[in-house]
Amino acid sequence: MHSLSSPSSARGWSFWWKPALFVLVAVVGLYYVKWSPYYLKSFLAADKHSIGASILDDQQGAPIAAALAYAKVYFLAIWKAAVLAVILGSLLQVLIPRDWLLRLFGRAGFGSVLRGGLFALPGMMCSCCAAPVVAGMRRQKVSVGAALAFWIANPVLNPATLVFMGFVLGWGFTALRLVAGLVLVLGVSMIAQRISRPEEIPAAAAAEAVVAASAPARTDFLGRWARTIWQLFWSTIPVYVLAVLVLGAARVWLFPHVDGAMGNSLLWLVPLAIAGTLFVIPTAAEIPIVQTMMALGLGTAPAVALLMTLPSISLPSLLMLRKDFDARVLVAVAVLTMLVGVVSGLVGAALL
Repeated sequence: MHSLSSPSSARGWSFWWKPALFVLVAVVGLYYVKWSPYYLKSFLAADKHSIGASILDDQQGAPIAAALAYAKVYFLAIWKAAVLAVILGSLLQVLIPRDWLLRLFGRAGFGSVLRGGLFALPGMMCSCCAAPVVAGMRRQKVSVGAALAFWIANPVLNPATLVFMGFVLGWGFTALRLVAGLVLVLGVSMIAQRISRPEEIPAAAAAEAVVAASAPARTDFLGRWARTIWQLFWSTIPVYVLAVLVLGAARVWLFPHVDGAMGNSLLWLVPLAIAGTLFVIPTAAEIPIVQTMMALGLGTAPAVALLMTLPSISLPSLLMLRKDFDARVLVAVAVLTMLVGVVSGLVGAALL
């Protein structure tokens, strides 16, 4: 990619207040929505070896009742993070200079993928809440691999979830989740980058970014932000709500009653890896789900598969990003996530 040289003229407060505002909103928002609640929940996990009941444990039989009941519980758990994600995803497009983003995440290589994964760690969002931020990144011409790494690393490498998992399920599960998570984030992102259609980022977007950075700052910030946040909201949230309702109804069939006969059978490992990839949950909800299922007789292999696939991606988050990634990329990510879940389950059955 062509090097992006900053404008030679000194940048004053009229330029720097925008990135500073973005950082302020991100830090305050994440502290309120994520960091403070998770810090307190870590003590609960250490003391009780539990972080609450399974979100699937309400024994709904009728699809419509199951859809409404799940949607209510789910959205009450994630609405604050979803609002913050839309705000950050829109502010990213109007406050952060595009040349900065391209320097960090513009190249289609391992360095950009690694930085995308590292920048995700403070976010600690579920796949659906991370999706609006990822959409904002893609609309600023961030590379496919870096955006995917940011998206997948948010839920899979969430430091708080790893701590909860260690206290509730055991540190062996945490170690396996961390290693498999790194493979998932880095490996899947690199593979998806390679199969994506060539992007015209290197010359066109680079030149455009430098010109934009050199141009005088626009004064209609609120108007631009209003347009951006509306476009981001309309392209992601309605389909998100609809998909959650559909999956809430489908959970009657996706997650059948668990009994001791399920064990580590491949007959259950593969279907549960598929169901885990498609289903949608709040952050860290995979831990009480798996804890409850294992208490009822679920084997280690399908349990580990669910621990990997449930948080990683979901059908709603895939649909939310349908306009920002090529369909081949999203299908590849889904299939590879299922495969990582199955392989992780087999490894977990052998080691844990």
